[in-house]
Amino acid sequence: MAQPKRRWSKARTGAKRSTWKLENQNFATCSHCHEPVMQHRVCPNCGYYNGKEVIAKKEEN
Repeated sequence: MAQPKRRWSKARTGAKRSTWKLENQNFATCSHCHEPVMQHRVCPNCGYYNGKEVIAKKEEN
């Protein structure tokens, strides 16, 4: 199996790893209760997704 002729420099290693960074999570606002929600997820506050009730939430008194 082929072996590399010489080591990669630290700068080249860092440049290769520069794309490994994590991206920020994008949040949207719920169309029903206007709370911040992760995109393409059911709202944990009211149970709505895309304007429709997906999960029935119990009302607290």
